[in-house]
Amino acid sequence: MESSVSHAARASQKQAFTTVFLVEMWERFGFYGMAALLVLFMIQKAGFSDAQAYLVWGAFGAINYTAPVIGGWLGDKVIGTRRAMLVGACIYIVGYLMLALPIDSLSFMYASLAVIVVGGTLFKPNSANLVRSIYEGDEARIDSAFTIYYMSVNIGSTISMLATPWIKDRWGWHAAFAVCCAGMVLGVLNFLMRYRSLAHVGSVPDQKPIAWRRVAVIAVGGVVLWAAAAFMIGHRSLAVACVFVAAVIVLAVFFYLLTKCNRGERAGLIAALIMLLQSILFFVFYQQMSTSLTLFALRNVDPSFTLFGIKLFTWSPAQFQALNPIWIMLLSPVLAALYTHLARGRGDLSVPAKFAIGFAAVAAGYFIYALGGRDAVDGRVSSWMMVWGYGLYSLGELLVSGLGQAAIARYTPVRMSGFMMGAYFVTVGVSSYLGSVVANFSQLPSGSLDVEASLHVYTKFFSQLGWLATAGTVLSIVLLPLMRRLSDLNRQRDAANTSDASLAVAGK
Repeated sequence: MESSVSHAARASQKQAFTTVFLVEMWERFGFYGMAALLVLFMIQKAGFSDAQAYLVWGAFGAINYTAPVIGGWLGDKVIGTRRAMLVGACIYIVGYLMLALPIDSLSFMYASLAVIVVGGTLFKPNSANLVRSIYEGDEARIDSAFTIYYMSVNIGSTISMLATPWIKDRWGWHAAFAVCCAGMVLGVLNFLMRYRSLAHVGSVPDQKPIAWRRVAVIAVGGVVLWAAAAFMIGHRSLAVACVFVAAVIVLAVFFYLLTKCNRGERAGLIAALIMLLQSILFFVFYQQMSTSLTLFALRNVDPSFTLFGIKLFTWSPAQFQALNPIWIMLLSPVLAALYTHLARGRGDLSVPAKFAIGFAAVAAGYFIYALGGRDAVDGRVSSWMMVWGYGLYSLGELLVSGLGQAAIARYTPVRMSGFMMGAYFVTVGVSSYLGSVVANFSQLPSGSLDVEASLHVYTKFFSQLGWLATAGTVLSIVLLPLMRRLSDLNRQRDAANTSDASLAVAGK
């Protein structure tokens, strides 16, 4: 009997997870298809300098990843996790449609990006929170689930990062953005068709009738957020100020929660905070993919892939970004199976240990980019150097970023999970701006287009990033004993909660 119940529960988990997996895949298809082009669009179409493009991208990313702290709370307490996710996906469609229109004014571009910000506010934290709800209490499978969930990001982004630059080269920028919109439409239609599979997961408001007065208030708030985001993307210093204010507010709320929780919960929250701070450093590296690494591919990478002297194919600069999700797709199933196998054998590495290995892989990836300059021909490095550098970087991403949300799910109490998922995205927002500032250290002197000069600038910059990631590795190793103690206290809390729940059931 227990076996059949367990089998039914696993089947229900799989169906619900597949629904979230698919809509997340299409959401990432739209977002990363747009992201692959945006910096190049600003430089090649709008006439921005490297520094201007980096900082506008940083301002957009900062707001885009900070605002979801609001969406996490709305999903938890007001409209429901499932509903918030669906509404956010529909708003995304509007944002991509605006970018697809043949209107090239900067104010319209900022307005379009602001609509995408509003969509992400509702979608991002609630999609991750649904995965947490699906696997609530299944400790052995949660790291594996979040790794596969993270892979969904990269299936969509791989296809779009390869497709949108190709479409742009043939039919123009706006046609490429239209493809992002079409992908999101497919994602929403699929989500609606499979909506029943999520009937048993979500937050408390999902189970209640829609409160239309609250919806009206949220709609007005969304319009205000859109107007503010559009203004701030065009005024970067204001965007940065607001992001850091949001970070301070989140930190203040976090410390307030620490004073109101018990000892076991406090240990989990402190562990989550430490990992959030480590994630800030990682996302500084992550931002280089859309900024310095893309322009490095434009200026100093041989676009042709050859093997034994035979030319296989040629990529445009933006398509090199697809190496990241390709590697993620190759590595995710391997890591997910490894986590599950190790958990069954009680030999699994802790999340903090995985963070340390992840930073070491990122460091090795950036050193490969730097060393590639030594074998450059006419100022251009082999495209295969990018393949191996992205491979190591992607392994690090799976171990740090891919497990960041799993760490939130593992270490924080359920009632705080929406807020903490939002807090995770605030750290990404802060990092988005910091990453764009760091990318500015790779800008060419006096706008020089000399290939040899730019190669020197980029290889020196990537070497410095390699040493910074090495410092992250050392820090993660130093923190391991503290994180082990906090993890033990967190497990004791979970065991006590399970015991209390069993006693309560027995009492009834």
